[in-house]
Amino acid sequence: FFGVEEYELGLPADQFARLIGARTDGPAQSVQDPLLELLQPLREHATSLARYCGYYFEYANCMSVPGQILLSLVHLREERGNFLFERQERQERAAGGSAEDWVRCRYLGAAFYLQDRLFLIDYESLTGNEMSQTILIPSFKSRISRLNGLKTGVSSGDRRTPACTRVVWDYLGSEINRVAAYRQVMLYSPDDPRIDADIRERLSGAHIRDGLFEIE
Repeated sequence: FFGVEEYELGLPADQFARLIGARTDGPAQSVQDPLLELLQPLREHATSLARYCGYYFEYANCMSVPGQILLSLVHLREERGNFLFERQERQERAAGGSAEDWVRCRYLGAAFYLQDRLFLIDYESLTGNEMSQTILIPSFKSRISRLNGLKTGVSSGDRRTPACTRVVWDYLGSEINRVAAYRQVMLYSPDDPRIDADIRERLSGAHIRDGLFEIE
């Protein structure tokens, strides 16, 4: 299992150490993951996202239900020098339905801060059938409140139409009541009083043509 011959176990300790050391310094025994190699330059050139870590409400024009605003819960964290995030979505199939009538999505992804822009790439972990990308403009204030940007992905409808929408991240804090926050994750009409005027204004400017969201 360790690649050691039986006779080598009987060698003097210093000779055995030199032998094993020579093997350790030789060619790597395992092949590096090509995807990790591809992203390595991004890690080397990226700036720290530590000040942005925490929980956010993400507001976006819903790609699958035009005219509605989708509120999601995002958690951005640092793990072994990498910045990862999780985004929770859910949509009710029919008004007043039971818990089984909710469609839930869980996106997992990585974030990079490159040249004054936040780049976030994720995939839907429950089905593994879609990816999305978000680009946010950073906050240059001492206190993070709301971040504006664009998100591209596909509609969850049968046609899986590629789409793009404006998006707003609303910072909640480094520690929150996750249950209370998750209860707010759903679709909202634009005139819902729980969607404030600032959010509506930041999301405006997107319209639909030929089934696609376009940004003015």
